[in-house]
Amino acid sequence: MVRTPLTPWERRRGEIFGALVRQARGDRSMVEVAAAAGLSAETLRKIETGRAPTPAFFTVAALAGALGVSLDALAAASVPEEDAVAGEGGTALSA
Repeated sequence: MVRTPLTPWERRRGEIFGALVRQARGDRSMVEVAAAAGLSAETLRKIETGRAPTPAFFTVAALAGALGVSLDALAAASVPEEDAVAGEGGTALSA
């Protein structure tokens, strides 16, 4: 099976998502959050740096739970600002 290359928008969304995860992690260590989410620290590192721009749903759900952030908040905040409808999206999480 050949994977379709990611579009520039998908890559940008992954970068935004990674930055949001890093912001939500705050002072907690990468190892601590990864363990709480049932992930390896390397997987979390790839997500935070945008090197894994399309993590699986269950990975995103586990991270949201470990970070105490709703899936809705992550989804809304992961929309690049130029694509967001006025009043929706953005790049800041409200916990």
